[in-house]
Amino acid sequence: MSQSSKPKAIAIVGPTASGKTALSIALAKHFNGEVVSADSRQVYRGLDIGAAKVTPEEMAGIPHHLIDVAEPNTVYTGADFKREGETALTDIITRGKLPIVAGGTFFYLELLKGTMQSAPVPPNPSLRAILEQKTPTELFAELSLKDPRRAETIDPENPRRLVRALEIIDAVGAVPETTISDLPYDWLTIGIDVPTDILNERIAQRIIERLKIGMIEEVESLHKNGLSWERLEDFGLEYRYVAYYLQNKLTKEEMVEQLTNKSRQFAKRQRVWLKRDQNINWLSFPVDTNKAVELVDNFLN
Repeated sequence: MSQSSKPKAIAIVGPTASGKTALSIALAKHFNGEVVSADSRQVYRGLDIGAAKVTPEEMAGIPHHLIDVAEPNTVYTGADFKREGETALTDIITRGKLPIVAGGTFFYLELLKGTMQSAPVPPNPSLRAILEQKTPTELFAELSLKDPRRAETIDPENPRRLVRALEIIDAVGAVPETTISDLPYDWLTIGIDVPTDILNERIAQRIIERLKIGMIEEVESLHKNGLSWERLEDFGLEYRYVAYYLQNKLTKEEMVEQLTNKSRQFAKRQRVWLKRDQNINWLSFPVDTNKAVELVDNFLN
């Protein structure tokens, strides 16, 4: 039972394809809540299928925040998310609703919680010039040595994010951590624990389903509307590997196989990151909604 006088918020975490969206909506229905998306791709307009963006039908009337808030040719940062996420939390709570944060960008969630901080570090052109000569593998190895915590959540094949992370580390040493007493909200974090074999199958199936409903056409359309291949590759695995396919760098079979393997590796890194947090209340997949409701009930009362 929670005795904190701080405003309360719920976070739903778990690896990709674990069912975070469905659980967040079920809890929002039960507790008069609203959902805040913590996803670094769903903030962008037009990134729908590849980002597994929640559809209006899936929302089932539940308001969602921080979806479609940026144009894909702009860069939406962790600092942007923290600022707009805090505004959303305040708005939801002020209206007497329960904020439920769900999404797979755990760095965003930690920024919002206050357990990590974004660093206001300006670009360093001379350092960038050096770093940009290195391969993503070399950049990731350097990041892993200098800040293992940040390395666990970053996309190891995204040179822009890797360079930015190393730029911040060069300026401030590492992403500073915050003590729990500083946190502005009282958080209940619910994690979805999916057996590896089931998760791997769900990941593979979800890729097939996305391709069937037009993921390749979505990436093709984004490129025709002005997004460079490099920019599309910045948007993570689905957009990167479909872009490779559309540039004839991979066959369709190779694209599906590599995307599936990389997505499974990504899920593994997500689980490693989450297992470090001793405050997560884990529920086994498939989640018994009644157990989740009981957890939230105990937290709120």
